[in-house]
Amino acid sequence: MTYIIYAAAAVFEIAGCFAFWAWLRMAKPAWWLAPGMMSLALFAWLLTFVPSEAAGRTFAAYGGIYIVASLIWLWIVENRVPDRWDIGGALVCLCGTAMILFAPRS
Repeated sequence: MTYIIYAAAAVFEIAGCFAFWAWLRMAKPAWWLAPGMMSLALFAWLLTFVPSEAAGRTFAAYGGIYIVASLIWLWIVENRVPDRWDIGGALVCLCGTAMILFAPRS
């Protein structure tokens, strides 16, 4: 369930950030900001459902998921294929995410 929450949060965060990017860098109309802000609020709300005793650990583990989701966005939405360095970097980040999520804790 945690991965589903993280994946949904990533979609909302990236879409929200992209709305601001599109407004400032692609000359989209200012009304793009309203759904962007709503999307960012949904992102933050979703992360509160991750079963964790610490917000910082939740956010840190989410970082790797965000990176992979951003590269998928790059590929699907922006029509730019991630290169081997993008993929290698994402794999390194996912290893860090796995360590944070699955490390034995006392």
